[in-house]
Amino acid sequence: MSVRQKKQELLEAMQRARAMEPSSFVPNKLLDTLIQRMQLKNDAELCRVLEVQPPIISKIRHRKLNVGATILLRMHEKSNIPIRELKELTAEARTETPPTHH
Repeated sequence: MSVRQKKQELLEAMQRARAMEPSSFVPNKLLDTLIQRMQLKNDAELCRVLEVQPPIISKIRHRKLNVGATILLRMHEKSNIPIRELKELTAEARTETPPTHH
């Protein structure tokens, strides 16, 4: 199997997994709240404050990566927002209805 085929299979598996999620995870509310509360300008500043590589925040924002325990802890440590509130923001985001595409 070629690298291209393996990559295609992985992408298809990710799409199937995303389609099977009971609710859409739209992390923008969480990330935007962090940026606002920490008085940052954008995702790039958020990356610097959280000490993560820019692709991590980008992947979270574009639903290619879930907010894991490690980054949730980092968000809490840097923002002083209680973990419970961060998790609630994530839960709220998951219950929002995604925009429909025509």
